[in-house]
Amino acid sequence: MQIRRPLRRPSRSSQPSQSREAEVGAEARRGRRSLRGRRSARGPRSARGRRAGGTLLAVAALLVSACSPGSSTTATSPAADVALAPLPRSTPAALTSYYGQKLGWHTCGVPGFECATMKAPLDYDKPGAGDIRLAVARKKATGKGRPLGSLMVNPGGPGGSAVGYLQQYAGIGYPAEVRARYDMVAMDPRGVARSEPVECLGGRAMDAFTQTDTTPDDQHETTQLVGEYKKFAEGCGAHSPDLLRHVSTVEAARDMDILRAVLGDRKLTYVGASYGTFLGATYAGLFPDRVGRVVLDGAMDPSLPARRMNLDQTAGFDTAFQSFAKDCVRQTDCPLGGKGSTPAQVGTNLKAFFRKLDAHPIPTGDADGRKLGEALATTGVIAAMYDEAAWPQLREALTSAMKENDGAGLLVLSDSYYERDADGRYSNLMFANAAVNCLDLPAAFATADQVEQALPAFEKASPVFGEGLGWASLSCAYWPVRATGEPHRIEAKGAAPIVVVGTTRDPATPYRWAQSLARQLSSARLLTYVGDGHTAYGRGSTCIDSAIDRYLLRGTAPGEGKRCS
Repeated sequence: MQIRRPLRRPSRSSQPSQSREAEVGAEARRGRRSLRGRRSARGPRSARGRRAGGTLLAVAALLVSACSPGSSTTATSPAADVALAPLPRSTPAALTSYYGQKLGWHTCGVPGFECATMKAPLDYDKPGAGDIRLAVARKKATGKGRPLGSLMVNPGGPGGSAVGYLQQYAGIGYPAEVRARYDMVAMDPRGVARSEPVECLGGRAMDAFTQTDTTPDDQHETTQLVGEYKKFAEGCGAHSPDLLRHVSTVEAARDMDILRAVLGDRKLTYVGASYGTFLGATYAGLFPDRVGRVVLDGAMDPSLPARRMNLDQTAGFDTAFQSFAKDCVRQTDCPLGGKGSTPAQVGTNLKAFFRKLDAHPIPTGDADGRKLGEALATTGVIAAMYDEAAWPQLREALTSAMKENDGAGLLVLSDSYYERDADGRYSNLMFANAAVNCLDLPAAFATADQVEQALPAFEKASPVFGEGLGWASLSCAYWPVRATGEPHRIEAKGAAPIVVVGTTRDPATPYRWAQSLARQLSSARLLTYVGDGHTAYGRGSTCIDSAIDRYLLRGTAPGEGKRCS
């Protein structure tokens, strides 16, 4: 499993249509023939935009990427002290043509939505060297109240399609009053989906990559894992050599400012989830005077080196698993333990199941002959940690695998995470995810030996998932392009109030990240959701939703220390 920054996905209660969790569960019950893989919609991991979340499936959007500076390779590396410097307020002459462009809006297959293509410089340091074309979509406000301008949204990833998220969830599922007052807008970031997507591997090669054992037992398996990481990186370098140097979060944030200006908005109004919070915070750091009403839900901490970030996230998934385990043993269909079993016992039973699959993969009914081994099973389980609404589906999938020798249900979850469709094709989510992550921060580990030395810390953070997530942190080590970013603080001095949202038991973006980002941002207001799952807005908490809606519609930020459940 390749680690990626999480993508936002909503719970069932927030969806305007049948939840992806329910849809995938029904698909699993319909029979093995349909289980070759399902492409999720993208957005907050479910109907809101599955696989997003990170993109984790309708089930989930997984981990934050792991790349940290080579000089900060210990688990106790301190957060960065350097702050992101704002850009000059005046627009450079070389960029005026971009800021002054007119978009040609046209219908694009989804009723009520318009699409356009925006130009931005491929290289902001050399704006005359060529353009990149970015896909934009919007749904115009239809209400009678005073228009509030544009509301830009991003579901996370990196790699999640903001356009898909807008069309499949935000443009129809955000509160009616918000949609009535705002033009709902999204832009696929550079390298993502419709915006000159990064490409790396074909379907068969990706199948091999996703099935590679990420808990190697000997040197041969370690060499095989390293070989797959190299093959993935080489594929990206071969297919997208120039683009790979220009898909950083800083460049994507600068693209957002061009779009803001082109849309005619004096300031940016924005809701970003998961990795989208890093993108939004970066915008605020670069353009603090252009910050309007900005919501950062499921916040990331930009000051952390990658290894520390990965360890924090590993611990976050363990916290989520503890909650799942406690709930599981209270249910009559829990295959991992009965009433009275402790979370530690549930974890031990799951690990034993993973070891069994490592030695003897089980059938799935997959048309391409894939069996369920440890790697795919682990991805499927982690995917369900993003949203407690997916726990019944996970219990059903585990029961089928453990008691009926049928891995179809877990394969569905894993395929959804990787956005593999029924024809064996993968979206570019994982390719863009790696491209952005490995450019934003230097690799967490340079060699397999370094991972070996760090495994005890990862296994302490999560006895169930630690080993696999530790090895997944090696993925940027062989990247063909040198990282251009480093950990940094974001202060955005002078910005209008920014709402930072954190969930106390969020597996993908631990709550302390939201606390840290709120301390860094000079104008932040921290809004806390006491509960499970990844992100909080639109997940069923009236307290959270009303606080954010009030801010978006009236500009009234939540009071200091506001907590909701």
